[in-house]
Amino acid sequence: MSETPRLLRVLSGETLDRPPVWFMRQAGRSLPEYRALRSRAKDFMDLAFNPEMAAEVTLQPVRRFPMDAAIVFSDILVIPLALGQDVWFEAGEGPRMGALPPIEQLRDAVEGSTARLANVGETLARVRAELEPERALIGFAGAPWTVATYMLEGRGSQREAARAYAYRHPEKLDALLDVLVDATARYLIMQARAGAQVLKLFESWAENLAEDVFERIVVGPHARIIAQVRAAGVDAPFIGFPRGCGALVESYAARVPVNAVALDTQASAAMGRRIQAGGRAIQGALDNLLLATGGPALDARVEQLLEQWSGGPYIFNLGHGVMPDTPIDHIARVVERVTGKPANALAAE
Repeated sequence: MSETPRLLRVLSGETLDRPPVWFMRQAGRSLPEYRALRSRAKDFMDLAFNPEMAAEVTLQPVRRFPMDAAIVFSDILVIPLALGQDVWFEAGEGPRMGALPPIEQLRDAVEGSTARLANVGETLARVRAELEPERALIGFAGAPWTVATYMLEGRGSQREAARAYAYRHPEKLDALLDVLVDATARYLIMQARAGAQVLKLFESWAENLAEDVFERIVVGPHARIIAQVRAAGVDAPFIGFPRGCGALVESYAARVPVNAVALDTQASAAMGRRIQAGGRAIQGALDNLLLATGGPALDARVEQLLEQWSGGPYIFNLGHGVMPDTPIDHIARVVERVTGKPANALAAE
């Protein structure tokens, strides 16, 4: 059997006997071993920036389930933190951000930002040293528009204020996105050199954008990041995830040089096949709420996804991240159906 990870083979365009499987937010969230480790950290960022603990969280799900890939445990908001904006997490409420620094200050901070994220590189190196060669290691970053929404609004929200800012102050938003493009490219280059074999851009808030705005603040920045990463000699494949963009995902697939497009829950079978026919792998789009709910509807949807997309390069995954209350046996059942391998009952002992 080839030791080349299934995920890398699909990202190179292969159609396999079964798709590789991993889940967004599989590191942490629903596992009791994660909650036990999380209780030992001062706060979320303390855990994310502790290479020993973050590596352990990254490895926990692949010890328990026969996933084909691990994704580094981190957060999309490490970039603004590295650029000098205050970031913290309120228990039960999510991230909070301090005042947005002046654009000149942010721009001056780009060069040193990667050094401030060196702990993430150490986490990746630790995981790659322990991970089996047939399992891929994924690095990631929040995409510029999504990160900008948090930086502008100071918290997670409906993003209406950030969208209004995009209309009222296009030059200022473009300047902020340019800073984030440069910082994100540097961060991803560092991750690849530390051991990440796949790089993913999470555009978590791509919904409700007009086509021209989507082109300017999503498509353009993603393409520029990939160009900078390639110019640095990094050839790790990219997965792009413009969540919630609806039919615009096909334009994204045609215009952004990613190797795969992650599809959210609303993606149709026909849309996914058109993207495959256009030369891109696809990933997704199992509803994370259905994974948490379980039952016959979950079994039926897994079978449907496998049937409709396994004729081309396909990665089995969710349309959003694992929910914290997802029963472990639901994850195990789905992963076993895809891989033919049972979960490791002793993994948490």
